[in-house]
Amino acid sequence: MTALSLTNVNKSFGKVHVLKDINIDVAEGEFVVFVGPSGCGKSTLLRVIAGLEDATTGDVKIGADVVNMSPPSKRGIAMVFQSYALYPHLTVRGNMSLALKQERQPKDVIAERVNNAAEMLNLADYLNRYPSELSGGQRQRVAIGRAIVREPKLFLFDEPLSNLDAALRMNTRIEIANLHRKLGAAMIYVTHDQTEAMTLADKIVVLRDGRVEQIGTPMELYNNPANRFVAGFLGSPSMNFLPAGLINEGDDRTIGIRPEDLRISEDGALNATVTHVEKLGGDTNIIAHVNSHQITARLFGQHDVEEGAGIRLGFAAERTYHFDASGARLG
Repeated sequence: MTALSLTNVNKSFGKVHVLKDINIDVAEGEFVVFVGPSGCGKSTLLRVIAGLEDATTGDVKIGADVVNMSPPSKRGIAMVFQSYALYPHLTVRGNMSLALKQERQPKDVIAERVNNAAEMLNLADYLNRYPSELSGGQRQRVAIGRAIVREPKLFLFDEPLSNLDAALRMNTRIEIANLHRKLGAAMIYVTHDQTEAMTLADKIVVLRDGRVEQIGTPMELYNNPANRFVAGFLGSPSMNFLPAGLINEGDDRTIGIRPEDLRISEDGALNATVTHVEKLGGDTNIIAHVNSHQITARLFGQHDVEEGAGIRLGFAAERTYHFDASGARLG
């Protein structure tokens, strides 16, 4: 069954066309990530789904119902924002139960849902604490718990980890993935962070300038990008792009090579000069210039390469990508 269906959705603010002919289907239980650079329209699209913005044209269908004219409270959705938006004068229990009290749910139902969510999120020992007594990660879990207790048809996450430091982002990302497995509910997650997209999603929707560039599983998009934009956006370090004429004289295409597919080799096709070395312990990133073009090689393990050194980089032809002048994938 389809949890969400967007059909020819457009959104304009005056003369500014923000969303352009969006068509997306989300299956029951699917974790879908909207990813793209700032200004691509991903948060606006989430707001249209939630009913916080109206679609200019097109249909938003949640479950079996077209909800274009329905207010957010009637759409069966729960939303988790970048900001925790917790009430400071309420305890964790109070924050998580507030929406249920407003719905006039029975006290025993409220208690059961709050306790179940607290156990799921490791918050059982914090139910009587106030937000000021919690860490950033715990506050975000409270915000997620507030969404869980409503038992929505669809969870919407709008960059929920942006306010957390790197370690907390990783831990909370794992918690969200585990939560999805436990609940089995459909989730839409907006982020500009491609690492979050790759590690969380069943399916990724890549957006640029208000349009869908490509939809697929993380590995489908990584291994078979439809165009240069998708190829360069997914992957860290990002894909290298070079004029193919550097390797084959007269070739006017652009060649794309993933950093992990480059290796130092005496007979390598690329003559490079090392400009910087990042020693990460388990990996070594070598940033070099081929003519005037910067290129990054990601090598497994520890390597002693000096800045300014001349090296040759090789790669397997079958691991390369080719693009035309417009950025479209060739072959």
